[in-house]
Amino acid sequence: MKDHPAPQRHANVQTMAPAKQMPMIHPHAAGVDVGATKHFVCVPEDAVPAGEKPVRQFSAFTADLDRLVEWLRVCGVTTVAMESTGVYWIPLYQKIETAGLEVVLVNARHLKHVPGRKTDVLDCQWLQRLHSYGLLQASFRPSDDICALRAYMRHRANLVADSGRQVQHMHKALDQMNIHLHHVVSDLDGDTGLRIIEAILGGQRDPKELVKLRDPRVRKSTVAEMEAALQGDWREEHLLVLAQALETYRFLESQRAQCDVRIEKALAAITANPSMVPPEQRPANPVAAPDSKKNGSENSARATLPNKI
Repeated sequence: MKDHPAPQRHANVQTMAPAKQMPMIHPHAAGVDVGATKHFVCVPEDAVPAGEKPVRQFSAFTADLDRLVEWLRVCGVTTVAMESTGVYWIPLYQKIETAGLEVVLVNARHLKHVPGRKTDVLDCQWLQRLHSYGLLQASFRPSDDICALRAYMRHRANLVADSGRQVQHMHKALDQMNIHLHHVVSDLDGDTGLRIIEAILGGQRDPKELVKLRDPRVRKSTVAEMEAALQGDWREEHLLVLAQALETYRFLESQRAQCDVRIEKALAAITANPSMVPPEQRPANPVAAPDSKKNGSENSARATLPNKI
């Protein structure tokens, strides 16, 4: 079994001179340049033995992430700054946060507006220097339970969008066969629309028989109009598209139902923030003072209006 390669020390590391008249807010800060396959980490120069570079390179594999966190601990780092690069920062963020270190997630757009960047300085060095002086603003990162709920909700939104695309495929297949079902019902994916589509795919072509599947509450069209709308040119290629779109729609709806179950469990697992002040202990809102200028202008305006006769 081959040993895992040791983390690489970056050879071309330029030493950064300390800024003049700048107080050190976070003396034990580190900076991480997050990438898709590797991460560059910079720690304070006095945190490593003499002769060693304060910058190391780690791969994005889980084993190297653990080594990265362990190196931060050995160097006495208490707070880490990293850019929010795509989604590559999430595994490293969670590793560092689990280790008990503070993580400052920096918006890359905000970082570009900070002046004084030198071209020969690595990104991780620049992050470490700015963070040590307290010049970086952290982006909001919710708690784990909210992150889980947010992931479920985003996935559910994707499922709903995908279901909508399958309904559009059914629309197009019906249009190409000159079947105007979606013009005589409010929703093609409603009870009436789905019952008629399933009957069509089952081999039924008689409009009079298909109309019998109509819900009595349909108000968009009459029975005669629906019979006329269900007469068309039945073509096998479009019926195949219709069948597959309906099958995919049913599958996506079942996945959405499973996601809804997970969402309900996630909502039940969310705990209230213990730091919130109970309602009975909150101070009352101050009473707003009357606006004399506004009242005066209203009174003057009313005085100039003529009396109604």
